[in-house]
Amino acid sequence: MGIWMETMKPPMEVLYAKQLNALRSHDTGAKPPNWLMSPRAVRDFILGTDEPLSYEGESIPITKKFYGDDVLIERAIVTLAGNRGLMLVGEPGTAKTMLSELLSAAISGTSTNTIQGTAGTTEDMIKYSWNYAMLLDKGPSLQALVPSPLYTGMSKGIITRFEEITRCPFEVQDVLISILSDKVMNIPELSDGTLFAKPGFNIIATANLRDKGVNEMSSALKRRFNFETIAPINHVKMEAQIIESQAKVILEQSGVHIEIDRDVVEILATTFMELRTGETKEGYKIDSPQSVMSTAEAVSVYVQSAMTSHYYDGRPISMDRLVQNMLGAVVKENQKDANILKTYFTKVVKERAKEEGLWGTYYNEKKWIK
Repeated sequence: MGIWMETMKPPMEVLYAKQLNALRSHDTGAKPPNWLMSPRAVRDFILGTDEPLSYEGESIPITKKFYGDDVLIERAIVTLAGNRGLMLVGEPGTAKTMLSELLSAAISGTSTNTIQGTAGTTEDMIKYSWNYAMLLDKGPSLQALVPSPLYTGMSKGIITRFEEITRCPFEVQDVLISILSDKVMNIPELSDGTLFAKPGFNIIATANLRDKGVNEMSSALKRRFNFETIAPINHVKMEAQIIESQAKVILEQSGVHIEIDRDVVEILATTFMELRTGETKEGYKIDSPQSVMSTAEAVSVYVQSAMTSHYYDGRPISMDRLVQNMLGAVVKENQKDANILKTYFTKVVKERAKEEGLWGTYYNEKKWIK
């Protein structure tokens, strides 16, 4: 565990090890075969509990890690306990990957058994490949076989995560059809070449709605998954809470120990939500940029702004740095999006600047939008 904590991004099972241990020590619920926790405890791990749990003489708060539809979490957990895979779909930055990591860490104790879908993903990367030196020396054998994450998931009875499945070629995706249906992988090179999945095995796949048409899934494969759509956050206070908590973790992991400015966070959350939805909190319609105005992007903008202020200005986050970094987040897809951001400042921010102090400071930094 010490090695993991020195990494830039510890796995969920390491990052939340104390919470997982506390929940397991108090877990009295029925567990599906090969699960480390009951469905109730998995839900509590992701959504948090009102009261802390005692573990080894310490009081451990079980924090809320996913903000959104609580019932969706229950459905996702029950899906994984059944015989169908779980497909998490949504706009970029809606925490699909984070949720799949949390589910895997709680259920199987590991979130790193992962296939990353790309245009270059091959069938070998999904099923298995060979150590060719050993294959030539000794012929086809289990010793020469190099297991994929899917093979590992089936042989150990744990969750396999499949990120960005629709980025994979159509024919590669369909490798999963027979495995999800029969829970069997055929290995024709071996004399006894049949791998039967152990209880506890399942697949969590994610797909980006913006890339949905890149390699559309076949109807046969879709039928093997239960689909859950993760919607963007639609409440400023909730989005601000996520930005604050995630930015704090990222900054601390980067060695930047500064206080999070909640007033700046709320302005950032308000800006992103209004540009994302195309409507201000006063009810006025505005244009939305083509770029993804997700909560994850807002977290990135805050972190970049805070680090820039810290390293170059020797001070906490400032509004000029916030606007500079926001411009980079908004103007990704189309240069015309800079005009949409400028119009937002001219019409919306300017009006609020008349009455609210920090909004006035925010408006004065419009000069950086070019």
